[in-house]
This record gives sequence, structure tokens and C-alpha cells, in this order.
Amino acid sequence: MSGLDVLIPEFDKAMRAVFCRAPTRRPMPGADLPEAELSDAERRHVAALMRVNHCGEICAQALYQGQALASRDPAVRRELESAAWEETEHLNWTETRIAELGGRKSLLNPLWYGGSLAIGAIAGKCGDAWSLGFLAETERQVEGHLEGHKARLPAQDRKSWEVLEQMKLDEMRHAETATAHGARELPPPVRMAMKLSSRLMTRLSYWI
Repeated sequence: MSGLDVLIPEFDKAMRAVFCRAPTRRPMPGADLPEAELSDAERRHVAALMRVNHCGEICAQALYQGQALASRDPAVRRELESAAWEETEHLNWTETRIAELGGRKSLLNPLWYGGSLAIGAIAGKCGDAWSLGFLAETERQVEGHLEGHKARLPAQDRKSWEVLEQMKLDEMRHAETATAHGARELPPPVRMAMKLSSRLMTRLSYWI
């Protein structure tokens, strides 16, 4: 298979992730719950939180795509592709919730995707054990991030809470699976750099 044959479907994945509505096999968590009564300020706040989470899922798609492209082990590639599918479902859920709240997606999504794709490819080139370690650490940090967002939701907004809770459970499972496949623990400076970059993305995406 030529390099072009590989690049075309990967480019299609990127365009779909950033610009198209993501598919989902599972129903959106909390879809059967009634919409809570929220003030305009609360709706804007929750929509902004969901925009941040949608950006995180955009980044996850790109990370997994870059890692899968660089992986040498078919079993690792399958695991990355499986995790990426569930992240696609998360994209659908967060985008749906943003629309329900009258919000919008981040204008910086193409930037987040491009940067995360490059980081994923670099992680993949470091070897499958390090790539899985990067995946596990990413999911652990996302798990903490989602738990923090749950605490920042208005108490009456159970629909958003259910979405974030299911996303958190999925991320926990991804981290556990990566560890079971031989993930290596990342050095503290790398983990700190990941936290700082995530913090920057979170703050910008809340507003832009």
C-alpha cells in the first residue's frame, strides 16, 4: 500500500472528527431525563464546560490516530482504534449537549486536532509501551478533569452529569486496558507538561 493510500483515509478521519457530526452506537446518557431549569448564566456556563469536553475528545481522536499510525503492534493498534471509537461517541454526546444548551463548539478545534495528531505520532514513535503509557496517563488526567467538571455543574443539571459520568467510566477503562497491555509509567516532567498543556487548552476552549 502506498503512502498516499494510507494518508487519504487518515485525512478523511481528521475532517470528519473536526467538521462532521460524530456517530454513536450507544444512546446518549441522560437522554431520557427532563431538561433542568437553568438560568441564562448557568446555561452558558454548562455549554462552555461541554465545549471544553468536546475539545478534549477532538484531541483524543487525534492522539489515538497518531499513535495508531506509528504503532508496530497490531494488538496495540486495535486497542487504540477501539478507544478512539468510544471517544467518537463522546464527541457525539458532548456536541448534542452543547446544541441542547444553545452553545457552540470551539473555533480552535482544527488547531487542537493538528497539535494532538503530531503529539500522538511522536508518542507512537517512542515505542508501544511508551505510547500506551501516554494513553494511560492521558486517560487518568481526563478522568480527574471530568470529575472536576461534574462538581462545577448546577446541581439540577442531571442530563449533563450523566454524560460526564459515563465518559469518566469509559476513560477509566481505557487507562486500565492500556496498563494491562504493558503501558510504561511516564516520567514526572512529561506528566507535568501534559497537565500544563491541558490546562491551557481548557482555559482557551471555555471562552473561544
